[in-house]
Amino acid sequence: MSEITYPEYPVLIIDDEDNALQSFEITMNTCGIENIVLCRDSREVLSLLKTRKFEIILLDLTMPHVTGEEVLPHIVQDYPDTPVIIITGDIEVETAVKCMQNGAFDYMVKPVEEKRLISGVKRGIDHNRLQRENMDLKQQFLYGKLKHPEAFSQVITNDPAMLSILKYIEVIARSPEPVLLTGETGVGKELIARAVYQLSGRNGNFVSVNVAGLDDTIFSDTLFGHLKGAFTDAHQSRRGLIEQAASGTLFLDEIGDLSHSSQVKLLRLLQEHEYFPIGSDVPRQTDAHIITSTNHDLEKLLASGQFRKDLYYRLDVHHVHIPPLRQHRDDIVLLVDHFLEEAAGCYEKKKPTPPAELFVMLKNYSFPGNVRELRAMIYNAVSLHTGGVLSLKSFRKVFTDRRRDDSHFAAPASASGSVERSPLQFPDPLPTLKQVETLLIREAMKQAQGNQTIAAELLGITRQTLNYKLKEGKNTTVP
Repeated sequence: MSEITYPEYPVLIIDDEDNALQSFEITMNTCGIENIVLCRDSREVLSLLKTRKFEIILLDLTMPHVTGEEVLPHIVQDYPDTPVIIITGDIEVETAVKCMQNGAFDYMVKPVEEKRLISGVKRGIDHNRLQRENMDLKQQFLYGKLKHPEAFSQVITNDPAMLSILKYIEVIARSPEPVLLTGETGVGKELIARAVYQLSGRNGNFVSVNVAGLDDTIFSDTLFGHLKGAFTDAHQSRRGLIEQAASGTLFLDEIGDLSHSSQVKLLRLLQEHEYFPIGSDVPRQTDAHIITSTNHDLEKLLASGQFRKDLYYRLDVHHVHIPPLRQHRDDIVLLVDHFLEEAAGCYEKKKPTPPAELFVMLKNYSFPGNVRELRAMIYNAVSLHTGGVLSLKSFRKVFTDRRRDDSHFAAPASASGSVERSPLQFPDPLPTLKQVETLLIREAMKQAQGNQTIAAELLGITRQTLNYKLKEGKNTTVP
């Protein structure tokens, strides 16, 4: 894995004064901007730009040989995607404003304040990055293929909506901004987090922690660590997970369960890229990429005051919502095949052959536990498998045990794959029980694709009872 630098492309600083160059470089290094190229001779600028790409350019106006005002038009014309910040003296402010009108991104007056310098450079970097991401997104959706399918080897899908999500992940993976993953339990949020890490180009570790149920003290100790003697049982210093994730990725699962005090500490970490180990008054810097996930509806938590708005907006820079399995049912066939092979290898058995009825049964179940639940079902069935065609016995037991909760059994899906449910609406006059029974049996047979055993299970009756009713009157005709 290649080492990632910040920013991705260098910051080019052009100034004929050595002291100014060194001051700019030191100031930016202290804030994590370390990919910098210095240029003391303005005559070398155009040749530099021809040989490599730059993230942003800081251009001094007053220089011997070729002034910044003379260099600017060439940069704007030939490299319009590279922001230029003009550095000027007080007496040249009018000239700097003229440069802004001619295409400069910003201007700063010497001596430049540190905060002004950093905020301006970061704003230019973010502007450039967003432009690249937008262009990459357009390219991805135009060509419709994943550039790095190997990063998603554990994400089994052929669903167009899911593939669009993976394409988006390819675009934003190298961004230093936080990624927020949302979705129900079991949809594969950690798999997606690992894919983001693999595509990020970071050479540090992937460190994962479930923060649900951690009180503020344990959260702080787990993430930030502590110094020796910080509290009674602190017999030695302890590295926090944020330190272990240096130059890598920290994945915080179940972020919606964080206490308010822990939310404040996480917000500071995201805003300042610094933290305090317990017992320390000296902040430490971090370059770890933060990915968070939750199965909660954060907007509802915001409305109830349980989640901080400022933290939410900081986390929500890149938001990936992973849909539940019931919204991409066609993937069930692929997933079953994948898990059968995986489970067979785990139990050192020959891969079983699934009966056709299995897929009909599974597509009529809403999977509250999503892909994780399907995997557990397949592993359980393979563990009991002795040979031949895979038995449906273990699957039927699951469905029977859960039949009392009818929300686990699916209504027909729309063309988009989403399940459409609506309150029962009765015509006037009311249909007879016989008419309702007829409609129910026809719908069950339709969903079961003509399989009487599965249709009977959907209706909660025996196969013999269904067979008898199908032979009665109009029920013998099934649409």
